[in-house]
Order: sequence, then structure tokens, then C-alpha cells
Amino acid sequence: MTGPGVGRRAPAGYWFQVDGHLDPHWSAWFGGLTLAHDGDGTTTLSGPVADQAQLHGILTKIRDLGVTLIAVHVLDPPDDHQTPQETHWVVAGRGTAPADPWRGPESTAPAS
Repeated sequence: MTGPGVGRRAPAGYWFQVDGHLDPHWSAWFGGLTLAHDGDGTTTLSGPVADQAQLHGILTKIRDLGVTLIAVHVLDPPDDHQTPQETHWVVAGRGTAPADPWRGPESTAPAS
């Protein structure tokens, strides 16, 4: 029997977009995910996720924090034949992500 994900490589990571700007100290609570404040008033959390249990744990934490989850994107690893200069991270069904997928979409530094 075949189903979704058959023949698919494990994701390299995920990025999550939530409403509002989270304080950087939440990064540790989210297992070391990188937090970036986006210009549209959202926060992107991104980084490697080891397995489905960790993914569900992150989603539970987002729910428990009471912030609105806007988007979740799978970051597929680059093809093995690509050189670092050719690497484009594929956001499943969404085209390419930045060469540094842990940074997420174009972001601005938090206001000081």
C-alpha cells in the first residue's frame, strides 16, 4: 500500500509563523528554534525538528502560549547533487525558501 510521503526524504526542518512578536527568550522554550520578527507583525520560528513527536510538541506549545498559528512549512533538504552555492531549500508546495532556511522569510531585527 502506498500513501502520502512514501519515497519522501525526512524534512530538514520546519518553520512556523505566528501572529505577534514573541520575545527572543521563548527560543529556549521552543527547543532552540530560531525566532525572527517579521515586518508584518508576525514571528517566524524555524529550525530542525527531529521527529513527529517533537513537531507535535512545538504545535502544543504554540497553542498553550495562546498565539495564533498562521502557517507551518516543511523545509525539505536540498538534493544530494547540489553544491552549497546551488542550494535552495524547498518549502513544500510553496517554492523556495532563503538559502539559510533557519532564518525564515525576509525578517527585520527586533526593535530595541
